[in-house]
Amino acid sequence: MSPERSCRCVFTPNVDHVVRWRIDRQALDAYRSASLVVADGWPVVVASRLLGLAVPERVAGSDLVPCIMAVGIAGEPLKVFLLGAAPGVAERAAAKVHSQWPHVTVVGVYSPPLGFETHPEENETILRKVNSALPHFLVVGLGSPKQEIWLHRYRDRLAVQVAIAAGATIDFLAGEQVRAPCWMQRLRLEWLHRVIHDPKRLARRYLHDAWVFPRIFVSEYAAAFRGKNRRETARLVTSLHSGSPDTRY
Repeated sequence: MSPERSCRCVFTPNVDHVVRWRIDRQALDAYRSASLVVADGWPVVVASRLLGLAVPERVAGSDLVPCIMAVGIAGEPLKVFLLGAAPGVAERAAAKVHSQWPHVTVVGVYSPPLGFETHPEENETILRKVNSALPHFLVVGLGSPKQEIWLHRYRDRLAVQVAIAAGATIDFLAGEQVRAPCWMQRLRLEWLHRVIHDPKRLARRYLHDAWVFPRIFVSEYAAAFRGKNRRETARLVTSLHSGSPDTRY
């Protein structure tokens, strides 16, 4: 594909992604190149509002992908490729997708081996499998930031209209992992549900993020406040030099 027709990438950052941006330039560059970024995490949404850059709401990848499948494409089947998850999981997810959304056709699945991103031959295999299937929509569940960096690197070679870095969404579609009950989601406690069900992987990460993310927010808030003060001072100076001081001062 030519750069003019490159794949549109959708990323869904949560607190852990924001924390990682400070030390991982590749991940940050990948996010900067995304066609659409939506917040997957209430702390990110709340922080954006306090910074005056309000994100309308939380949009988790595990909600966005089913919504896209439910809507589909008017007048024709939606063709989807599932890339990622453990061996066999994407196949089970495909069967459930076919059952729940008859207008959705899973045209291909593939679970790359560990360390695939460092092997050019394996990356060529992935591109060949995806492009030969001609999907409209690519769901990538390779873990973050690997999935975002991979999409950033190969988006211009993907013959697909839209790709979403969707984390554990393929596992959710297959029933390998279960979303938090609705009442926990309403109370914004989905993170607690995940920690309870996967403490070895998530407990330490969440503790680290809970320490670092507030510090990032305070730093950004202070920078925004200093910037606002500089703008207000410049406006006052300009009005005084023009001979028509701003009455708000």
